[in-house]
Amino acid sequence: MIILSIESSCDETAAAVTENGRTVLSSEISSQIDIHTLYGGVVPELASRSHIQAVQKLADLALKDAGIRREDVDAVAVTYAPGLIGAVLVGVSFAKSAALALGKPLVPVHHIRGHVAANYIAWPELEPPFACLVASGGSSLILDVRGYTDYRVLGSTRDDAAGECFDKAARVLGIGYPGGAQIDALAKTGDPERYPLPRAKVEGHPYDMSFSGLKTAVVNLAHNARQAGRSLDLPDLAASLCKAVSDTLVSRATEAAVHLGYGKLAIAGGVAANSVIRRSLASEARKYGIRTYLAPLEYCGDNAAMIGCQGYYEYLAGVRGTSALNAYATMSPDSALCRF
Repeated sequence: MIILSIESSCDETAAAVTENGRTVLSSEISSQIDIHTLYGGVVPELASRSHIQAVQKLADLALKDAGIRREDVDAVAVTYAPGLIGAVLVGVSFAKSAALALGKPLVPVHHIRGHVAANYIAWPELEPPFACLVASGGSSLILDVRGYTDYRVLGSTRDDAAGECFDKAARVLGIGYPGGAQIDALAKTGDPERYPLPRAKVEGHPYDMSFSGLKTAVVNLAHNARQAGRSLDLPDLAASLCKAVSDTLVSRATEAAVHLGYGKLAIAGGVAANSVIRRSLASEARKYGIRTYLAPLEYCGDNAAMIGCQGYYEYLAGVRGTSALNAYATMSPDSALCRF
């Protein structure tokens, strides 16, 4: 089954062609980093305009690179939640038009479910059930993936996501955007024990997370150093921050995987590209005999290939969108709204 997929939830416009939920025939991405770097973060209005300018060309390019004619497409999949509402609307509007013009079914895909499906691309043997840690710029979740379209949220962040913590810390430290990649690079030569940083816990909710205090701690370090005329050791601070985030995510994800007893733990999302988190997760899970599945680096960030792969399983489950399909800024991956 050939699926044309569209992703536009934040600052990357993407289009892809996938086959049977596991094979990527083409994957095209138009990044907006150069635009948003000027502002130190994503500007929603500029993101939406850039999506409008790029989406048609990317869809055509994805079909061309895959060697697929328009009439050979079996369905059109699109991210419809969550994300920047204007940005998501661009993708949804284009996908609805494309499905109508091609006379093909429209398949709505939850963005987080798409991130989980990125693992199916690299690991043909991976099948539900399994535990999954999804960490990105806007989400930090621990999921019980019971089936391809059957999810349960075990834990989530109560405030900032891990990716937000990295981006905001990078901004105050003046080390560039996107923050996660810059901090990861700096951390490679740093001492992770140099700066004591907090690891928050939510009483009574062992799998929930909080990164607001960690972000504030880094901001206070930077402000206090600036006021006192001292300089911070940026590699050491970056390494300390990476370890604090990793400790928070990995401990909860591993505990959840042990509790579920599936023997399988996957990780996905933009923050899943962080080298400290990847090493730590694999090492910690190994202690409990749990096999880890790490999404390939090229599919950790937002892309349309993951949407096409999840779209295949949503299609098999009978999920269909209509011309009334809307976009949503927020939605849990186990929400009843995911069940069309």
